[in-house]
Amino acid sequence: MKVPVRPMHLYRPSDPPNPRAGFTLVEIMIVVVIIGLLAALAIPAFGRVRAASQNARFISDLRTFSQAFEGYAALNGTWPPNAGTGAVPTGMSGDFNESNWRGRNSVGGRWNWDRNLNVTAGISTTGVTVSDAQMREIDAKIDDGNLSTGLFQKFDPRFTFILEP
Repeated sequence: MKVPVRPMHLYRPSDPPNPRAGFTLVEIMIVVVIIGLLAALAIPAFGRVRAASQNARFISDLRTFSQAFEGYAALNGTWPPNAGTGAVPTGMSGDFNESNWRGRNSVGGRWNWDRNLNVTAGISTTGVTVSDAQMREIDAKIDDGNLSTGLFQKFDPRFTFILEP
């Protein structure tokens, strides 16, 4: 059996080989549903990874600052004087990365050195933009997981890592 051949002068390269080729509405809807399901699974996972990253950075900064303040106390026999939010306490200049202290921290708050406020000496953060649940996760990694007890506590509106009660 001979296959009919289209005359060459009637063939245009822009002609599709089959004018009915393409995706049906059902096929497109199935692909959209699959992509939606994948996004529904990925977005919460992304949020958890983001929170874990924020927590790790906060804990790392807190340890760096606490070492600097403890070093100051060891050299001078006393804690540095109280300072306002984002202000580097007198005598602490150069002991740590001051831009990290002055700027917003990973949980959206600002660092603050507290001396004789709620505790004898502590590193606080004020104005955090994360939930108390996330701050409890941080507390669980560095302390007891309870924001009312231990070395990391919530004194509304600040969260304080206590160096000396």
